[in-house]
Amino acid sequence: MASIFAHAFTAYALSKGFSKEIKTRKLWLLGILCAILPDADVIGFKFGIAYEDFWGHRGFSHSLVFAIILGIVVTSIFYSKKIASKTGVLLILYFSLCTASHGILDAMTTGGLGIAFFSPFDDTRYFFPWRPIQVSPIGASKFFSVWGIKVLLSELIWIAIPAGIYILVMRYRNRKTTFTQPNDQNTK
Repeated sequence: MASIFAHAFTAYALSKGFSKEIKTRKLWLLGILCAILPDADVIGFKFGIAYEDFWGHRGFSHSLVFAIILGIVVTSIFYSKKIASKTGVLLILYFSLCTASHGILDAMTTGGLGIAFFSPFDDTRYFFPWRPIQVSPIGASKFFSVWGIKVLLSELIWIAIPAGIYILVMRYRNRKTTFTQPNDQNTK
């Protein structure tokens, strides 16, 4: 799996595509929660759920169906007044994309089992053919080691730099749009 930092930063970066009215701390905190939540499945190890099981690590909680369900649930709970609008659809899409980004990043790592993208319809685990991201260890004690440093360096190159570039492009786009929009007082 990619680290919690990479999943969180990806969700934060994705939030930068929204307008000022929607782009709030609440939006990106919920997006980060959606991006991290699929790894809650590691709790299953404590209850004897095997890695390769439906509810195992990288199983259903990493699927596209789970991502869509979570996107709908989060939008329904936290943006209930907007759910039936164009904004509501965009919020569902954002939260679903944040959740799905978790599996996408994990499918680009160098270890573990693949991702059950199509669960519950197909429990086959998949990796992408290109897997440049160093797999993160499960557990904090293992993360704070040489392995953890290698993971962070790998994520810096393959996740943080591209996401940072996306953030800068969105900032530039938003600034340019702000300067080119006509002033309401001058158009009357």
